[in-house]
Amino acid sequence: MSKRLVAYFSASGITGNVAKLLAEAADAGLYEIKPAVPYTKADLDWQDKKARSTLEMNDTSSRPAITGTGAAVESYDVIFVGFPIWWYVAPTIINTFLESCDFAGKTIVLFATSGGSGFGKTVENLKGSVAASAVIKEGKILNGKESKAELASWVDSLGI
Repeated sequence: MSKRLVAYFSASGITGNVAKLLAEAADAGLYEIKPAVPYTKADLDWQDKKARSTLEMNDTSSRPAITGTGAAVESYDVIFVGFPIWWYVAPTIINTFLESCDFAGKTIVLFATSGGSGFGKTVENLKGSVAASAVIKEGKILNGKESKAELASWVDSLGI
């Protein structure tokens, strides 16, 4: 069996709750990706076009800093990376996390929470943030309705 880690960013707590249950179901370690400067309610207001355009940027100059890189991804074979979907893409803090660790030869399985949108261009937008030898798999949208048994079944179905 591969050694697994669940790394997640949660703006409101929903993704964090899903990540904790997934870590239990996958017999995985758990790591929270935290911004050095926490997002404010105004930052997360999806109806505010200015906040939305700031969160959507996908260039390196707009990457938020994170607190530490204590994920120790080198110790794991499979890393589940979770986040809320923001306008069909992962928040750029996920790029920051991926760029702060060496994912060469690792399998990355994405999972997300969403109020309605799918993964969109998420995989495409994240590939440039890891070594070419890393495999990024689009996983599932998980909104906290899944049981531990359902999550374990999904993890088993991945064959990793």
